[in-house]
Order: sequence, then C-alpha cells, then structure tokens
Amino acid sequence: MKRNSDKFSTMNVKSSLTGRALLVTDRNRASRRTLAEKPKFLEKRSASLQSWTFHNRSSTASDLISRRGVFSRRYYGSVEQLQQPEVDGHEHCRRFRIENGDSPGEKDAMFGSPSTPVLENPECQTRWYFKYFLGKLHQNYIGVDNDKSPFFLSIVLNEDNNSCVPLYRAILFKKTGAHKISLPIPQNKVLTVKQILSNFPNMDKVEKGPKEIFSPDIQKDLLLLEEQEGSVNFKFGVIFMKQGQTSDDEILSNEYGSPNFDQFLTLLGDKIRLKGWDKYRGGLDTKGDMTGKHSRYTVYEGHEIMFHVSTLLPYSRDNRQQVERKRHIGNDIVNIVFIDIESDDQSENVHAQFNPTCIRSQFTHIFAVVSNNAKGDYRFSVFSDEAVPLFGPSLPCPPIFSDPYLFREFLLVKLINGEKATFETPTFARKRERTLEMLIKDLHSEHVTDARITMLNRRAFSDVLADTPRHSRLKEDSRQIEFVRIGQALKLEAIVRGDAPTSLASTGAAGSVFKRSPWEANCFYPVFPSHPVSSGDSWGENKLILATDEGTFVVEDGTSHRQVFDKSLQVRQLNVVEPHGILLLRAGASHKDCKVYVFRLSQLQSQTDVKTRMDVKDYRMERTRGANLYALSRPGGARLRMCVAVGKKLLMFQWKHSAAWTAWCPASDTDTIEGFTFFWELNLSETPTILTILDNVWSPISPTHGDILVCVGYKNHWDVVNGRSGQAQHLYTVDGNRVHLVAALDLYEDQEIQLMLCYNHTCHFQKLNEANNSNTSTSTDFDFHWNSAPTDIVCAFPYVIAFTSNTMEIRLVVNGNLIHTMSMPKLQLITSKTDIFFATTAPEFFPNKADLLHVDTRQQELQKISPPSSPNASPEGKPLRIYRIPIHSLSRSPHQDNNRTNSPPVWKSADSKLTVPEQPRVSRSASSSPVPPVRARMQQASLK
Repeated sequence: MKRNSDKFSTMNVKSSLTGRALLVTDRNRASRRTLAEKPKFLEKRSASLQSWTFHNRSSTASDLISRRGVFSRRYYGSVEQLQQPEVDGHEHCRRFRIENGDSPGEKDAMFGSPSTPVLENPECQTRWYFKYFLGKLHQNYIGVDNDKSPFFLSIVLNEDNNSCVPLYRAILFKKTGAHKISLPIPQNKVLTVKQILSNFPNMDKVEKGPKEIFSPDIQKDLLLLEEQEGSVNFKFGVIFMKQGQTSDDEILSNEYGSPNFDQFLTLLGDKIRLKGWDKYRGGLDTKGDMTGKHSRYTVYEGHEIMFHVSTLLPYSRDNRQQVERKRHIGNDIVNIVFIDIESDDQSENVHAQFNPTCIRSQFTHIFAVVSNNAKGDYRFSVFSDEAVPLFGPSLPCPPIFSDPYLFREFLLVKLINGEKATFETPTFARKRERTLEMLIKDLHSEHVTDARITMLNRRAFSDVLADTPRHSRLKEDSRQIEFVRIGQALKLEAIVRGDAPTSLASTGAAGSVFKRSPWEANCFYPVFPSHPVSSGDSWGENKLILATDEGTFVVEDGTSHRQVFDKSLQVRQLNVVEPHGILLLRAGASHKDCKVYVFRLSQLQSQTDVKTRMDVKDYRMERTRGANLYALSRPGGARLRMCVAVGKKLLMFQWKHSAAWTAWCPASDTDTIEGFTFFWELNLSETPTILTILDNVWSPISPTHGDILVCVGYKNHWDVVNGRSGQAQHLYTVDGNRVHLVAALDLYEDQEIQLMLCYNHTCHFQKLNEANNSNTSTSTDFDFHWNSAPTDIVCAFPYVIAFTSNTMEIRLVVNGNLIHTMSMPKLQLITSKTDIFFATTAPEFFPNKADLLHVDTRQQELQKISPPSSPNASPEGKPLRIYRIPIHSLSRSPHQDNNRTNSPPVWKSADSKLTVPEQPRVSRSASSSPVPPVRARMQQASLK
C-alpha cells in the first residue's frame, strides 16, 4: 500500500468510504457475495492516502438551514468561511457551522435551550426488518417500478409484541434506501399487496404487480440491504492538543497527555487491552499490538464505541508527521479535540480561536472541542462541515457542564448524531445510493432466475395472509417452519456478533435507568368512559372540556368528571378562550345543521344541571348555520379572530374587545354571541378542509399590517387568502390520486411566516414568499416522511409529534429525524394549546395480558390521588386514560439535573413485553421509553 506521509489532508479510503455505508468503487467487481463480505467499513477501512477533493460540492445543509430557517438559525449556530491550506497546489475552501452556545435561540429566555440529549434515528426503532420481520413469519416480494428499477417489498401482519394494536408493517427496499410505513388493518377487510404498495410515494401507478419470493434465503439478503443504513457501532478520534499549537504535526506529536486529559479519558470509557480483545475493535489491531497496546472503549444505549486516542496510538520520534496516528484519526468522521488550557480564564478564547483547518483532513467532518478547568467544569463547542445536516442536541448557553456524567451523555449523543448526519451529505449519499442500486440489481437478477421459485406469480396479487393456506397444508407448514428457523438463526447471529440494533446495554452514569425522557407523560385522569372523544380543549391548569357522542364533560384532575351538555347537542369542535372567558362550540346533528355557539366559562363553572340543545338556543350564531369548520387566531394576539367555513364561503369575525382590555376590565367583558363583530365574507372555489389564520405580519402577498391572511386547504392543495383584498395566492399542490390533507401549522420568526404542510405520510415546509415556486424540486428536497399517516400534528420545538389512531411518532423539526415511536390502542390527541393532552385505552384493559403496560401497585398513592371510579367504567367498556405531556419539558429541557427523577417510570411503550400485577392499580405517572423485561425486574428490585 502506497502512503503519502506529507499529505494528511488527502487521507481517504479506496475500497470503502465509511463505516456506515457500504461503497464499492469497481462496478464490474461488485458481486453480491463480495459486497456481503464487507458490510462494516469502520472495522476494515483501508488507509489508502488518495486525494479526495470537494470541488463543486452542493451545500445541502446550508439549503436546509435556509428552508427551515425558522428555528435552525436560532439554535444550531452560524456558518463561517474558513480557508483550507493548499493541497497539491490547489486551495481548498471549506465552510464550517460553529456551535458554541452563542446563538440567539440558546440565549432566548422564552424558549430556553433544547439541550436534552436524545439519539436521532435510533437503530432500535429504524431497523424494522431486524426488529419486526426477522425470525417471524412474513412475506417478501420482488418487482420493478415505472422507472424500470427493481425493488423488494416485505410485509408483516400483527406482530406478536404489539398484538394490542394490529397493523401492517411494510418496508420498500429501493436504491434510495429503505422506506417504511405502517398501516392500520381495516375492519373486516384484508389489504392486497398492490394496495399496500400504493401507499408508498410514486408507487401507486406501478404497472406490473410484485411477485412473492418463497425462498427463506431472501431474509439474509434483505438483512444485508438494511445493514447498509449503517453499523450500530462507532469509532471516534480523540486528539490531545496543547494551547498554542497550530498544526497537525505539532498536535499529533504530543507523546503523552496531561492529568486533565487522563481524567477526560476515564470519563469517556474503560481502558482496555487491545491484544486478545474480542468485542468491537474499530479498525484497531487486536493480535500484534500494531496500533498500540491499549485503547478506550464504552457502550452507550446499545452502541459499542471505540476511541482512537492520539496518545495511545503508536508514536514515532523519527517521523514528524506521525503517520501511524494519522491513518486512524484522519479517517475518523468525528474527532474530539481536547485542548489543555493553561488558565481557566482563557477557556472561552481558546474555543473561539480554534480553527478546524489546523488539522488537515478532508475526511473528518465534525470536530468536537472540549476543555475543562480546575473546578472540573467542561466547556464544549462543535465545528461541523457545512454539508453536514443539522443535528442535535443543541448546546446550552453557556456551553459549560458542571456534572461530568451529564456532559458524557451529552457528548456521546452529539457525536453519534453527528456521524449519522454526515452520511446524509451529498458525497456519502450518492455513493450509498450507487451501492444499494448494484446490490438490489444483483439480488433481483439472482432471485428472478432462481429455478426454485419458478412459481413466483402464484400469490402475486394475493391478500397478505396471516393464516396458513388450506391447500398443501403440510408442505406449506414445513416451508413456514424452515422460514422462521432461518430468520431466528440470522437474528441470533447478529446479536452474538454485537450488531443487534435492539440492545439497550449501557455503561456510564449511575441512575441512567431512571432518566426521564422529555416526552414522558403523566396520568391526568385515570378512568374516563370509553366514549369516542370528538373534540376537547384545556381549561386552566387542571381542567379539560371533552365532547363525546354521549355528551360534553368537564374533566378535572382529582375529581369525578361531570356532564354539562347532553348528547342532543352533538359537539364536533370546541375551543376554550380563557383571555376572554368564553367557550366556543361547533355543534349540530349534521354538517348542514352545525352552528357556532358561544358560552361564558363562568356559567359552566357554576352550572349544576345538564343542558340540552333546546336550552342553548340563545347562544348560537345564526350567521354560521351550516358551518363545517372554523379556526381561531393565535392566543396572545392583539385581537381574537374567528374564521368560519360555511360550505364554499369564508366568514371572518373579530371579538370586539382586546385581550388587554379584558385583563383590565374583566367584569365588563360579559358578552357571548354579541361579542363577535362580522368582518367580511369571501366565496371560494371549493369547500375547505383546513383553515389556519396567519398573524397579520408583513409578507409579499400581505404588504400592510392590517391584512388578515388565512391558509386554506382543499382536497389536494393549499391557498393563502387575503381577507381584506379578496385575493388568493396558490401555495402548494400535492400530486397523486389519494391525497389526505392533515394540517397547516404556522411558524414565525423575525416577521417571517413559514408553514408546515402535512398530508398523507409527508411533512412539507413552505415559506410564504416562495409560494410562486412551491412546486419546484428544491421545495421538496427537505420534506420528511412519517412511518404512519398522522391524523393530528403538534409542533413543540424542537420536536414535531404525529398522532395516529394507535401510534405517537416524535421527530425533530429541523431535520425530520425520528426520535421515538410509541404504540397505544385507541390513541387520540385532545389538545395541545398549552400542554399536550391525549387519551388512550387504560393499560389494565389491553386485550392481551402478555403485552400489558407496567402499572404501579402502590396502594397508598392510589388512595391519596385517585378520583372515584366512574360508574360507567368497566373492563368490558375498556375505559380511556388521559395523559398529559408538559409542554415546557419538550421546549425548555435544560441540561441540569432536573431532567432526571429519583422515582422509576411506571408506564412503558407497548413495544416491550411487560407483565402486569395480578391486581392492577391505577398509575399516576407514565414514561414512554421502552424497557426490556430484564431492566423492568431491575427496577422492581431496586424499589424493595
């Protein structure tokens, strides 16, 4: 192997580019067997020192920052131009995004710093084939799309560990990656394969249906395709740097570290002897001490991490470039740079003066700069290549950590998320796509020509069957048994070699078992009748108003719910407007009969009897007869506005008093329907399905502050309507036959309006000033897709949460990365005006006791805070339990100790098989993090 010891910046790999994306350079030599031998690059990375230039590179991350500038500029640092030294006579210019806790959002007291360390796209939730398919009976199909590109489709029905929420899970393997969706099972109907396939983008018009593959060996091939998403293990460089050093030769010539550096290494992981090491080695030699005798190793949330420590790698007194160190550290995507500062007051200046170009490596994309002081506090800043998409967690302000274990967790999560984000850069993404394309074509060719499956079309358009076909029973049973056996063997093999993405083994800070997640929910109301909730809203700190088929109820924490309207008043939409002390209802036996009603909250507070439809005639707004939808302006605005859709007409009303006037003179604001003043009426071309009132800020289509803008969603497109001028501006159109618009959420920053448009499985960002160019390719480049088609969307920065009838999916706003998924039966969002309230079936009444959620059995707690049981609640009725996610825990989660709890969580995701006590008791708190049975037993033992 030829090495160029003079050019550290030209270090690269020849046959493989990264440890998380299989890359092949010679198309003619890329057979499936060759590819299968090298699914992990970090372990077998070549040290070839060929030049890798970045000429004409597209700045995808910068474009993403521009498209989602609403929050990304505030929380994820600036982008500065840094000159790269000349390499081979060419001057390279690299731009870095600098995160140092100094961005406006991190200083903003209103939002606080969203610095909770959570893993993005966690493998335990993204590796669907390993988790939900492998080792279970499922079906696999092969086909060709309209672009003549082959694909594989896998479908599993009603998996065992989630039987309380029956659904289909499907994975579509294409050259662009593995696309995943889950679909609810329709009542008394079984979906065909073609129907399931049509739910994927651009797959609804595939001419030729897919054909089923019966060979059990297909499982190994599909597992290989999924592994191209990346290894579950990581390797990071750790560089010791003295203050004042400015070149990589000086930095890597530090033969030994310092006491502070040694203390930092102890925090990172355990010191291990490399010779004979049988776990993840991260490319280090474990036979002959060729890469040093010792290294640092740790495990975090199931990820094995090997650190390439500069002072532990071989040192040469005669080689000024320290090539043996550069060949490992220079090929690490993420490097930690520990700066040994001379005095504590210089820490901030040292971080500000650090220049990542002093370490010449075109392969390293992220530099995590660390220093500590005499008190043991750690300062942290991050330099990311501009092509790397945004990743969390964002740094707190100031970026100083006094708790070393909290800093360790924050650092490891930041590094893991950073390396994952790097593989989405254009260079890596293109090479991964080429690799997947070759793999899929090779596998397609092999399985189509395999003589063992000449009857591929036998079940080409069959239903996805859960039961064994009656014909050829014995032969089919034998095939299925062998299919499951091979899948289980492949899963066990992956677990043994340490590549199982579902492992939660972890080392590090004590008490991490009891760490609270930001989205952890608390039980608000333990037992509510199993009436379907049509609408609801929060009232004050501890009350809800819920509309059901059986009437409208006031639900208060600590007391029994009480009914205020009977079922003769069919409420379809309601809002509590506390600044004006009113309750708005849209009610009627049908949409043609619906009207908007206005009540005083003070009347409901003192009301003792149940009102009927005849009792509330005086509270209805006759002009709103036939209302099929209404929307309110944002809380806290200058004026309360209400936009009502009556068929194809839009009616705008405004409350005659401002919120400030009501606050000063609350006794004078006693109006109901007379409090609304009619503004204007507009005729639309279609009946709207979504309405969102936009704040009256400046925009190109609203040049005056007095204009009122309304985002209107129809069947397959959105418009922005200016109520004062009557003009409509087209915003965005969704292509396709089956389009379901979900929401249009308005986001604001610096007088700029941006809309989050959600439809089907997709979330699209659209700026108002880009409406004319909405259908260009660039406008959809940064859309993200949900695994399940949502019915409701909640944006609580930095998270956006999608609710379906049985799942809650949490992602990040700035990059769309998956954070967490929870499965709950009969899940329904109630309101997100203040805190997030949702209802689900009480866990004691899940149909399969093997999958019940763990509930608390402490009788004393039950007696103290449980309200009286509802007379309508019974196991047969499967009562609902109402949970609350405090909004401040999502948007203002600091990095201090208040994100931990001394009490163990008692409600866990249904993805984990947790048993229930024989006599279940109501739990008053909930946690959504999946916990395996072993850890659950550990928690129970710790309480004794």
